[in-house]
Order: sequence, then structure tokens, then C-alpha cells
Amino acid sequence: MNTIYDVQQLLKRFGIFVYLGNRLLDLELMEAEVKDLYFSNLIDKNDLHNALYIIRNEMNIEKNRKKSGE
Repeated sequence: MNTIYDVQQLLKRFGIFVYLGNRLLDLELMEAEVKDLYFSNLIDKNDLHNALYIIRNEMNIEKNRKKSGE
């Protein structure tokens, strides 16, 4: 798992599709869903950590993008 697309594919395997129309909110919801999958013992700790790293990195990029006015 290397990209947000990979995280989306992981969620999709469990029938979870995230689109709220706001990138930052999408990422926050994806983070919550990944945690729920882990706590439900549907994904392992490695998948959890990889997904959270990717999501949080994307959140930082999005926040910086908003700050710079892009």
C-alpha cells in the first residue's frame, strides 16, 4: 500500500466507498473507517499503520495546499 488509491481499494474490499465532496473530510472519514476495520479484526496492524501513514500524509498535503491558497 503506497497511495491513497491503495487505501481506497482496501476500503472498497469491505464495501466502503468514501466521497463527501470535501477532500479533507474524505480523508478524515477514511481514517475512521480504517480504524474501525482494525478494531473489528478485519485488517492487521501492518495494514492499519500503512493506511494511517498514507492518510495522514495526504491530510498534511491538503492542509498545506489550503494554507497556500491553491
